[in-house]
Amino acid sequence: MSKTPVADPSARRLPEIPDIGPVVSSAHLAQSSLPALSELEFALTMVNHAFQRWTVRCMTAAGLPGLSALEVLIVHLVNHRERPKTLADICLILNIEDTHLANYAIRKLVGHGLVQSGRKGKEKAISITPKGGDLCRRYGEIREALLVRAARQLGHDHDDLSRIAAHLRALSGAYDQGTKAAAAL
Repeated sequence: MSKTPVADPSARRLPEIPDIGPVVSSAHLAQSSLPALSELEFALTMVNHAFQRWTVRCMTAAGLPGLSALEVLIVHLVNHRERPKTLADICLILNIEDTHLANYAIRKLVGHGLVQSGRKGKEKAISITPKGGDLCRRYGEIREALLVRAARQLGHDHDDLSRIAAHLRALSGAYDQGTKAAAAL
């Protein structure tokens, strides 16, 4: 009975993995004095798209398909603390520069019966309807069951998430300043 020769494990070497640098979508931008910023920008891009897909799918699961991510954000903001919001409030809070996008979304939400238009002094104000409030509550229940539970199972805690959120809000100011400076060139 012949024995099959056993190969020497050291004879089979895996190819070396090249140093590819930081995980970015634009290596030419990572070749700067702060390559980690490019890593962050790529992560923000991924998170932004994933978050938008989530909001749309969660709203569909809550019972209203066909809303855009911006429309979902606006209905939740209008529902926030059950206080009417002006168009200026909505654009300021959500950092929306093109008010026509918010206006279009609000008209669509009014058409679905989720928000209504009224007055807040001399300004037009948007408030949540009972149907909109019910939809936001259902969305919250689904969010708790699917997203919050998963985040907690991954070990994310309140303090870590709050710190990350604070850093991102502060960094948004740097991008806003950079935007203004670039517009002035």
